Amino acid sequence: MHASGFLHDPPPPVSDSRLHFHLDARATGSRARAATFRTLHNEVLTPLFMPVGTQATVKAQLTQTLEDAGSQILLANTYHLLLRPGAEVFRRTGGIHGFMSWKKSVLTDSGGFQIFSLPHSRAMSEEGAVFQSYLDGKTILLSPEVSIGTQIAIGSDIMMALDQCIPSTADEAAARAALGITHRWAARSLAARGESPQAMFAIVQGALFPELRRESADVLRGMAFDGFAIGGLAVGEGKNEREDVCEFTAQLLPEDRPRYLMGVGTPLDILEAVHRGVDMFDCIIPTQVAQRGAVFTSRGYLQMKRGVYKFADTPLDPECGCPTCARYSRAYLHHLAKTGENLGWTLLGQHNIYFYHQLMRDIRASILADRFLELYREKREFLHASDLDHPTVQQKPSKKKARTLGDYEIHTAWEGWANIRQISSGEIMHSRTAPMEEARRLYVEQSQLAARVREESSEPLVIWDVGLGAAANAMAAIHCYEEQAAAGPVRPLRIISFENDLDSLRLAFRHTREFPYLRHAGPAGILETGAWQSRQHAGLSWVLVEGDFLATLAAAPAPPDVLFYDMFSTRATGDPWTLTAFHKVFAACAGRAAELFTYTCSTANRVALLAAGFYVAHGRSAGEKTETTIALTPAAWQASAPGRLELLGAEWLGKWGRSIAKFPADMPAAEHPPFERMILDHRQFHRP
Repeated sequence: MHASGFLHDPPPPVSDSRLHFHLDARATGSRARAATFRTLHNEVLTPLFMPVGTQATVKAQLTQTLEDAGSQILLANTYHLLLRPGAEVFRRTGGIHGFMSWKKSVLTDSGGFQIFSLPHSRAMSEEGAVFQSYLDGKTILLSPEVSIGTQIAIGSDIMMALDQCIPSTADEAAARAALGITHRWAARSLAARGESPQAMFAIVQGALFPELRRESADVLRGMAFDGFAIGGLAVGEGKNEREDVCEFTAQLLPEDRPRYLMGVGTPLDILEAVHRGVDMFDCIIPTQVAQRGAVFTSRGYLQMKRGVYKFADTPLDPECGCPTCARYSRAYLHHLAKTGENLGWTLLGQHNIYFYHQLMRDIRASILADRFLELYREKREFLHASDLDHPTVQQKPSKKKARTLGDYEIHTAWEGWANIRQISSGEIMHSRTAPMEEARRLYVEQSQLAARVREESSEPLVIWDVGLGAAANAMAAIHCYEEQAAAGPVRPLRIISFENDLDSLRLAFRHTREFPYLRHAGPAGILETGAWQSRQHAGLSWVLVEGDFLATLAAAPAPPDVLFYDMFSTRATGDPWTLTAFHKVFAACAGRAAELFTYTCSTANRVALLAAGFYVAHGRSAGEKTETTIALTPAAWQASAPGRLELLGAEWLGKWGRSIAKFPADMPAAEHPPFERMILDHRQFHRP
């Protein structure tokens, strides 16, 4: 698609806006626009970027710093603030502005994206989403009325209607079903606002289907919203798809209302979206990459942990006027990043936020001066680049010997974290997310480990850590246990790790500066003796079962309650993902209420789990995967709290029926018909 006229301008919405929106200028040859609107707290100039303060704080930043940088609106999240501190705190303290000492505007997300991103712990209905609190396990209904009531209590200037977000790559039937819920919830959200003076935005959904996007915009334009957001992007689609859908959708929206692209993105992403007619943006990237030692500058994207900056007694960005660049050298910022000091996160985050705001100011000025296309071409030259002064040079393998061991090498992601790469297959452990972050999200949090170890029981909870690797999953479990034990009584925890090649752990253990989670007595004990017993917590133990998993699982010292199934994929090692393997795993559970968590969402792996006797459910998203997989023994499913998990259903069965991986690869054709009947007759597809 191109940034000029293939659609007529849509009609305006049906009522006046609470924001008194005024379009100041349009760019020639582009859909970029500059506008002004007024909230309950301040005048807002667009285009603008909103720093994300999910829990009423932008990570590692003071509100005064944000104001000095030019922040006009901060984004907070209804889902998280509903859980803690709770709506009553805001009612008693007079709202979020005084609570967090912020004088300008606040936009609150509705919680819809969190419903999408936590599929392991919620159940959807027309009424709303029922989910379990990650703080105490309590069941909560997030309905449009609850969401808007909470946002009214928070006192945000702009509220978001509750919507149902789905993967952008969903099929048309799923996208249409979600669209209907989104539209009905939008009407309920408006009704729940009542006479509140707060503005409210609707969220246009429709996945990657133009007609659904058009239908969504048509329906929502007919309601009295003060602005419109483009939702359901940056959740699985490619960059070109996102830009095309963004452009198409933006032109369906009223000219006299703000247009907000949710959750996007890098400076280049924002520049491209402004070119396509978007006014407002939010993203965690400025502070997230700062935590990992990275910054955006006029010389490209810099990773400050690189040794090239060790003696660089020069400003971070010679063209930046932020306090970080005015006072601190690259050498000092490199030192802070390498040592992991929180001050480094603060200073680099301060610069990134200032950089984003300066970019928006430059864009606005160029639109007002009608020279946006000139600036667009100029900015694209460096916004997509890494360090223009010190380009990264790919080293020859021979120079990496100190960072290799056996079949493994240390790999550094562009965001700054380190992980382990298997040389023979090219597979990277935790390739899209920092190792401990992924371990916590996919394994510790999904298994509700914190709640499980707080249960009143003298029986140990047994975790099978299948695929020890560099021990991120085991260490995330240990850290969770130690945190809970510090807070109160806990039951015993026994971790049993399976691994046939310890070189990946040995390599990471030699580089604990890059794998700081291994600075613990546990990994040393495992490498030295194959076992570790905590001296501080008598109930915490960890043992290693070394060798081929399928050959050694019968010799495990105890059957599992929880399995972290984190082996290399079928490309690198197929045996652990076969029907035979899952039959053995199911038998090893010995009739217990056991749950298995794995990063894969492969149709072939899921059907093998079903055929082995497990119930199979959707797991939360990870990196580029829109979802992962949870498998439960029948006893575990019977004991599962209602609504906690969403089992694969008819939609998945249809996908399986069309799949080229419908049957196990080693299964003779004569066995296909009975296998197919077995899957279709599985109990989870015939629940009352």
